[in-house]
Amino acid sequence: MNLRFISPKISQKIMKSVFWAAGFLAILILLIIVGYILIMGLPAFSLEFILGDPIDSGAEGGILPMIVSTIYVTLIAVIVATPLGVLAAVYIEEYAGEGKIVKTIRFGAETLASIPSIVFGLFGLAFFVVFLGLGWCVLSGGLTLALMALPTIMRASEVSIQAVPRSYREGSLAIGATKWQTVYKVVLPAALPGITTGIILGMARAIEETAAILYTVGAALTIPESIFDPARPLPLHLYILATEGISLENAFGTAAALIIILLGITIVTNIMVERYIKRMMGR
Repeated sequence: MNLRFISPKISQKIMKSVFWAAGFLAILILLIIVGYILIMGLPAFSLEFILGDPIDSGAEGGILPMIVSTIYVTLIAVIVATPLGVLAAVYIEEYAGEGKIVKTIRFGAETLASIPSIVFGLFGLAFFVVFLGLGWCVLSGGLTLALMALPTIMRASEVSIQAVPRSYREGSLAIGATKWQTVYKVVLPAALPGITTGIILGMARAIEETAAILYTVGAALTIPESIFDPARPLPLHLYILATEGISLENAFGTAAALIIILLGITIVTNIMVERYIKRMMGR
């Protein structure tokens, strides 16, 4: 269909319908996937399933050790990746300017983001588990996931800092603030909603990852007492249950728990960000 021979009003309606249909299709696909997992997984939910220990390799019992392991591994990844990503973004946007160093850093971050997760897992096995002698443990898995989350947090922080109006910086410097005071007290608070979004995206990738932790965290069925103990996060537990045919029912229940955790983190974070923006705007 050649839109040149159609009136502007009709072409506007056609394209509006196309865009609306694309957005509706995206939401529909999400609802189908999430709905199917919840429908299949929620029947397995009970207080015993959430708070119990796995029995017979996960064929029966609960997933409490897996939930705790997921929290430990994700927290380590976020604690390590967040300051590195945000500080790198601050350096690029506020101090480095445009040059070969900045281009090299951006190229490295983009390359890091495109590396398959299984490669991160093999690197974590070779470097953290074997070379550094950490062994299969929560720390090895968390550090590996931190490398995966780093480019996401860094890029989101960079875009958020870049979006802060230059007038904010000029006003701060005009009243005698130093460069660092301007960055710390003006730029970063204004960019915080976007930075938070990047952190959540990085956290989501850490929570849902399986291949990267397959070779680094171990597969223990008990709650890790320290970061040097092996563990089995929810994605890995789901993978083992499904691929080894241990229990498809518990596999769906584990998948539902993973989705509920991700949805909960996303919803709570969005509410907090919206409240922060309203407070910043004086509403």
